[in-house]
Amino acid sequence: MRQITVAVVQMAPQLADVEANLERMGKWVEDICHEQKVDLIVFPELATTGYECGVRFADLAEQIPGRIVNDMAQWASEFRVHLAFGMVEKQKIESVVYDAAVLIDPEGEVNTTYRKVHLRGEERLAFRPGYRFPVGETSFGTVGLLLGWDLAFPEAARCLTLQGAELLCVCANWERPNTNAWRNYMLTRALENSLFVAAANRIGGEYTYNFFGSSLIVGPRGEIYSALDEDREGYGLATIDLDEVKKNREDSQLLQVRQPRSYREIVRMY
Repeated sequence: MRQITVAVVQMAPQLADVEANLERMGKWVEDICHEQKVDLIVFPELATTGYECGVRFADLAEQIPGRIVNDMAQWASEFRVHLAFGMVEKQKIESVVYDAAVLIDPEGEVNTTYRKVHLRGEERLAFRPGYRFPVGETSFGTVGLLLGWDLAFPEAARCLTLQGAELLCVCANWERPNTNAWRNYMLTRALENSLFVAAANRIGGEYTYNFFGSSLIVGPRGEIYSALDEDREGYGLATIDLDEVKKNREDSQLLQVRQPRSYREIVRMY
């Protein structure tokens, strides 16, 4: 068995206050790891800044690695835990910023950086889209990262699955009234790819959005391992066996019987 314990944090970031959010995230890591041994903690999308920052995203963005990543790496190393979280990444060209997710390993090294591919609404005004779906090889298995609205696109999770992903970490800012869609997408992505999904959705309100939480950890047969209530700050915890992914994929032949030559329409622009 390849058993690991995963936590998803449901928090309300303070808008445009990176210092306060980093301090709070560090406290979550400390509290969770003191309670029990944990292998991976997942935080929401844009956890260090909040969502409705507009043009201020350019000032709040940091390079990877940088101060934000260094702080998170210190906690990952101190508590010997993998950390996945959302932040605003900038390139050397100051005006280019991404909605990014980062996975840090227990040695304090950046394992994987993902830049959100599917930007929604005003996100397109603030961020440049990413264009690839990298996977991270960890001590316990292969991990994929997605951000927010990516969950609505089956191609994103499938690309990660075909690269060997066994666990999908979703850092999210899903807002009302999309509670049913959020839950259904998570269950579907887990079931149709036969993998685990650990999804952390934020709570709290900003200028025009109200975020509902409902963070989940879901298994490869669509079974729910942990579910957090709406609007409640806290974290969900589950011990999962990644060997269940291989077993279920072999039983279902889900990937083996694919017919890629029949799927040409999927990659055509609409």
